Amino acid sequence: MPTISIFYGIVIRMFFDEHAPPHFHAQYGEFKASIDIRTLSLMEGELPRRALELVLDWAELHQAELLQDWDLCQQHLQPIKIEPLH
Repeated sequence: MPTISIFYGIVIRMFFDEHAPPHFHAQYGEFKASIDIRTLSLMEGELPRRALELVLDWAELHQAELLQDWDLCQQHLQPIKIEPLH
């Protein structure tokens, strides 16, 4: 599972050939969540409130890049790293 970005202890990853809808995985410590890229909403799992807010803010800024990475992963190609949240 390629790592796309890391910021504030949050690791963002995507699986190759994953099921729809387009989404990414966020991990913060022992917490894990899946985020829908199109709706920028929590699909499953959980993150602490502040970590979830940071992830959603980051995803909103990079939504087009996330969709491009989703397409790459569907083709079993390496996704492009995305700038972390500063």
